Amino acid sequence: MQNYSNKIWFDGQLIPYEDANIHVLSHCIHYGSGVFEGIKCYNTDHGPAVFRLREHIERLHYSANSFKMKIPFSVSEIENGLIDLIKTNEVTDCYLRPIAFYGHDTLGVHPKKCPVQVAIATLDWGAYISKEAIAKGAKITISPWKKFQFGAFPKSIKATGQYLNSLLAVQDAKSRGFDEALLLNHNDTVAEGSGQNIFIIKDNIFHTNDFSSNILMGITRETLLKLIDDMGYKSKVAPITKDDLFNAIKILNNFLEKSILRPSNIHFPQERLTFLNNLN
Repeated sequence: MQNYSNKIWFDGQLIPYEDANIHVLSHCIHYGSGVFEGIKCYNTDHGPAVFRLREHIERLHYSANSFKMKIPFSVSEIENGLIDLIKTNEVTDCYLRPIAFYGHDTLGVHPKKCPVQVAIATLDWGAYISKEAIAKGAKITISPWKKFQFGAFPKSIKATGQYLNSLLAVQDAKSRGFDEALLLNHNDTVAEGSGQNIFIIKDNIFHTNDFSSNILMGITRETLLKLIDDMGYKSKVAPITKDDLFNAIKILNNFLEKSILRPSNIHFPQERLTFLNNLN
């Protein structure tokens, strides 16, 4: 990554990037007790606009509530903080990372009186994968690591600790020369990528799975389903098998934080943008 924030929104204040620090004994470092969002801001003819800002911040609160983590800022306060940060950092096209986490008080697993802290950063992440993969399609491998099952974690949340599952999958994929990993469930149905929902096109129908396949019910996923319907295409939500992948004519990885990617192969061992919140 490059071009991080000049300023960070941290616990309600805009502070210099280098001052945005936490204690090494903070609960979140030891137990992964944080929740976050990945949001895109786009440069449009009407100025910078954030993609479905309200829904992302509402999900941040939902994820926090799943861990009995009370965020000390309302949805509106975090939205306003994010908008102030974009203006202060003078960016028009960027990635946004709001995060809430348990800070420093106790080192026990139970957070007890650990404060809940909130931060937001803007960054120029660039392409999630290589430009060649974007143009020609990405090389994706089936991960040897299985997707964790709901029942181990709350459904459809974005928590820091659970992304170790994704870290293992993408590290393995990269080490073997692939762009991304696709995780399967324990019954060998398709779950999702390391940070993406998946769509396949088969018999002129867009197919995707849902929470029964242990996926994050992505905001971009929901948007795609609406756009598919608006454009007169058919969609079907049901479990996806490995055979479905082989027989699909196209496969789309819906990058939750970035964009939409078309894989080239999978290896086996503007009017419709009513969802934008204009910042002007």
